[in-house]
Amino acid sequence: MRVLKTLIGLALAQLLANPATATCTPHSLRLAMIPIKDVEAMRREHQPLLERLGAAAGVPVELVISPSYESVVDAIVSGGADIGRLGPASYILAHRRDRRIEAFASFTLSGGTYTPPGNHYQALLLSRVDGPASVTAVRGTRVALSDPASTSGGLVPSVEFAAQVDSPLPGYFGALVYAGNHDKALEALLEGRVEAAFVASERADAYLASHAIDPARLRVLWRSAPIHYDPYVFSAGLCPALRQRLRKVMLESPETLAAFAASQGATGLVPVTHADYAGLERMMQETGQP
Repeated sequence: MRVLKTLIGLALAQLLANPATATCTPHSLRLAMIPIKDVEAMRREHQPLLERLGAAAGVPVELVISPSYESVVDAIVSGGADIGRLGPASYILAHRRDRRIEAFASFTLSGGTYTPPGNHYQALLLSRVDGPASVTAVRGTRVALSDPASTSGGLVPSVEFAAQVDSPLPGYFGALVYAGNHDKALEALLEGRVEAAFVASERADAYLASHAIDPARLRVLWRSAPIHYDPYVFSAGLCPALRQRLRKVMLESPETLAAFAASQGATGLVPVTHADYAGLERMMQETGQP
């Protein structure tokens, strides 16, 4: 009995000395997502990815679609999620709070009406073709955004667009309407509840295509500088060995996730690092963004 107690004590001491070891054999993993579009569509589209990640990890992987960008950041920082798909600005916010959070993969976009093929997209200001025809004409009207922590539906307009018109957004527009995601912002625009909307170019492409909407119904009033697309990230608590297995399954066998990538308007997944988002980080620092 004394020998058994000694062995248990040694094993416990090793575990406490190296807590990362414990996270290499989790009971389950959680993938947190920013709210991009309809929740049921997101769950259906992500099933192939969840199955591949679960096979690599040897445990079930649960998809958690958070109600806001901020809640996904909180989940990744707190360890409530092990993997996350964040917007670029949300990733910078999470990385500021814990520098061990690692961006490791992103999509190569297939391109569309508003977005060229590649790894970058833009923030757009759209109006209906029968609505305001210029940046000047949209002044004083109602504008939809997605979320304050959204890159293209919040942050970039508040910095780049505000600098162009030399006015903060609340002073330039008659009302700011936060719709929750890009699809809902586009719905508000098309249904006439707002006169303009700030949205991601690739989400506009996907929304118009999935709803068979003629792009001629909309007018582009403004485009931001190119933005590197959404990163998948690891939380700080995920051990290196498990990170490597998950990274491999997402990046080294593109044919196995081809259908999933296509459902995201992409041709595949590619590796990224923090350096790919350094320009956005500098912009946020220079403008004092929280």
